[in-house]
Amino acid sequence: MRGLESARSGTLHALVTELVTHVLAGLPEDRRIVVGLCGPPGAGKSRAAGMLVEALGRAGIPHGLAPMDGFHLSNHRLDALGRRSVKGAPDTFDVAGFRELLKRVRARPDEVIHAPDFSRRLDEPVAAFHAIPPDARVVVTEGNYLLLDTGGWERIRELIDLVVFLDVPDSTLTPRLVRRHRVGGRAALQARDRVRDVDLPNASAVAGTRGRADLVWQPVP
Repeated sequence: MRGLESARSGTLHALVTELVTHVLAGLPEDRRIVVGLCGPPGAGKSRAAGMLVEALGRAGIPHGLAPMDGFHLSNHRLDALGRRSVKGAPDTFDVAGFRELLKRVRARPDEVIHAPDFSRRLDEPVAAFHAIPPDARVVVTEGNYLLLDTGGWERIRELIDLVVFLDVPDSTLTPRLVRRHRVGGRAALQARDRVRDVDLPNASAVAGTRGRADLVWQPVP
């Protein structure tokens, strides 16, 4: 899309300003754009998505939100599959359901579309949390695996018009993720083990998808 260089660095505020001011504000009134924020766990995708939808609102651009994390499999289903210990891995999501939602977002701008979210407090997905209105010109999604090319995820990229990859080093991710797990109730050792055994391997897999993004953004404080 116009107005973007292939790689940039700056604050998340600067990223959001660039997207809203130089890329999304000039869209035709009759066109809906899906914007994806991708990156490893702990990169700040949810925060960036929240900032983006707030900025779109201030700019008077109708919008909606449909995060990938709403398609986490339930803990009940993960227990049945024996995959709860690696919750967050690519195969612990309903990728087909996520794909169908994005297809509907693109094909049915005439109806209200409800999208799920994920509750960190409950550690479960929550159905129909977000409502995407018919007049939404920009729909924001965010998640780790928007650019993955295996396991059914390869059919996601074609449904997103613009993907921004948040490129954050492991040295920054690790303390953020440990803190996240501690807040979620894990003991310090459990939190560190979770980051080492699950989060960082997932981050490595996500890093390999960076080349499929439209823009790579290196967030700075």
